[in-house]
Amino acid sequence: MIEGQLTVELAIISDTHLPRGSRRLPAACLTRLERADLIIHAGDLSRLEVLEELRSLGEVVAVHGNVDEPRVREALPEAALVSAAGRRIAVIHDAGPARNRLERLRARFPEADAVVFGHSHIPLHERAPDGFQIFNPGSPTDRRRQPHHTMGLCRAADQLTFRLVELD
Repeated sequence: MIEGQLTVELAIISDTHLPRGSRRLPAACLTRLERADLIIHAGDLSRLEVLEELRSLGEVVAVHGNVDEPRVREALPEAALVSAAGRRIAVIHDAGPARNRLERLRARFPEADAVVFGHSHIPLHERAPDGFQIFNPGSPTDRRRQPHHTMGLCRAADQLTFRLVELD
């Protein structure tokens, strides 16, 4: 993916569910997507046009989600592995039940330093004692029961540093 750079800035979104009515990606989200070295979308784009819009902003790694139309499911894998600044991040949409999630994802992606996922619309960041991390950015467009629309940022360098960003 993005090797050779000592530091890589990633912008992470999931569960955009676009288009839906007048809903759009917030301006603050678009700004961060444009500035990133790589955009990660953890599924539920809904329509292929959303992927095309993201690709107009920069390099994108995305996976399909459970509500994506057939064209999106055909264009995107169920899981992906991002390599940035010597770190590996697995991407999947549905990480399964909350119970034992960290251990289950560690076992499923043993080559990864972290796993990014979506589906629940609930922001989450957990870290295992060995440094393995899981991260859910929430949603920039469909917050459901959460107090804010959110997205994630990650700095990949000698370690992975994830940060949740509230958009409203």
